[in-house]
Amino acid sequence: MAGCFSRTKISSVLFFSFMFLGLSEARVYLVGGKNNAWRTPSSEADSLSSWSEKSRFLIGDSLVFEYDGSKDSVLLVTKGDYLACNTSSPIESYSGGNTTVKLERSGPYYFISGEQGNCVNGQKVIVVVISERHNRFIGGSPAASPEEGMSPAPLPTSGGEMPMGGLVVGFVVALVGSFVM
Repeated sequence: MAGCFSRTKISSVLFFSFMFLGLSEARVYLVGGKNNAWRTPSSEADSLSSWSEKSRFLIGDSLVFEYDGSKDSVLLVTKGDYLACNTSSPIESYSGGNTTVKLERSGPYYFISGEQGNCVNGQKVIVVVISERHNRFIGGSPAASPEEGMSPAPLPTSGGEMPMGGLVVGFVVALVGSFVM
């Protein structure tokens, strides 16, 4: 009976640990949820704002912008420059056609097209990153389908920090070891 009880405890610990692990991993979002979505929208329903409002972004997540690098770029700008579609003084400027931006703080991020006139025609997006405090109250980010352009972030190969999930796995291994002994 004691052996069966230990297996039940171990199973419960593993289940909840892997559930937590899934909620704590950084995610990579394909902007617009599809390839080459960084473009002037054909309709309001096709706007990037519609896409971003359906997602919950967390600190550590990344955005991937895909676009024709010979014709366009991505600018991270202030709220005022976003509203005015001002391309003259970006916080960051990205080009090349395949841009990854890591979301390192909570709050809004304002992105506009670097191509003159595209922003005025709707090629812009606000991404709001929720705070860790807010995330605890809502229970983590919801799981999204691959159609929404999301995949787990790759683990660093060397020199990177251990993700929170790695700490959870280490804790689980130590805890399971104490049950087995």
